[in-house]
Amino acid sequence: MPVPVVALALALALGGGTRTMRVPVAYAETLSVQVRGVGTPVVLIPGLFGSAYGFRNVVSLLADSGFQTVVIEPLALGASSRPSRADYSLSAQAGRIAAVLDALGLREVVVVAHSTSASIAFRLALRRPELVRGIVAVEGGPAESAVSAGFRRAMTLAPLIRLAGVGFVRRRVHRDLVAVSGDTAWVSEAVIAEYTAGAAADLSGTLRAYRRMGGARESERLAPRLGELRIPVRLLLGEAPHDGGPPEAEWETMRRSLVGLSMESVVGAGHYLQEERPDVVAAAVRFVAAAPALATAH
Repeated sequence: MPVPVVALALALALGGGTRTMRVPVAYAETLSVQVRGVGTPVVLIPGLFGSAYGFRNVVSLLADSGFQTVVIEPLALGASSRPSRADYSLSAQAGRIAAVLDALGLREVVVVAHSTSASIAFRLALRRPELVRGIVAVEGGPAESAVSAGFRRAMTLAPLIRLAGVGFVRRRVHRDLVAVSGDTAWVSEAVIAEYTAGAAADLSGTLRAYRRMGGARESERLAPRLGELRIPVRLLLGEAPHDGGPPEAEWETMRRSLVGLSMESVVGAGHYLQEERPDVVAAAVRFVAAAPALATAH
């Protein structure tokens, strides 16, 4: 049953602690949303292997400095639903984020997006420019696919992963998070449990959704339209050697196309900057929120 608009508005208006709600966006499609604080709205979108939990430190910094944070978990991430027949393309995910913002009555938000979800943010800004005033892309670029070729190959082993169980998934996630981090001190057993909570609750559903992501096709390429964006974009990149982050071709597309692009390399940090350097991510939000409007292209 849809959440009444008045209830959503009340959740946004109230201060205090974190409010969690589930917002239906289509049949069998419900996104988990966490709201905290009052002030300038900031929407945070976790990447493929993330969840709202991963932004907890950034949220605290922003909520304490006059921002309202709205963490939206895309379909199949975190506590959001995992329908087996949904469209898991990046464009479809952008449409769902737009539906949540409409339900909450939010406009001109700063979007913080990690990894591949940066492509969701760009597609959202192109589809609904009135919703987005700026973007902080954390180790993410204008990806044209929700998953990599390597991920698609890995998903052919989904039946074996299902048999191996949640313990195998947690060990694999632990290994991968260590591999992509500059400072690995944040990768604890408690953190791994939170990062894999969604998969632990519904491993079969998660794997089915991941396979659907692997087969998703975008209705439109992003790169040719990126230059239409006239908003500030702050790209944050970890400087420590690590996997992940946008490929060089995506960097070049951003440099060539985005008139409002600025970049920052974070010394000693890796792929999960929101974990290793939440202060840098929060500072990037303040930078984008204060940036002057850019001239519209003629």
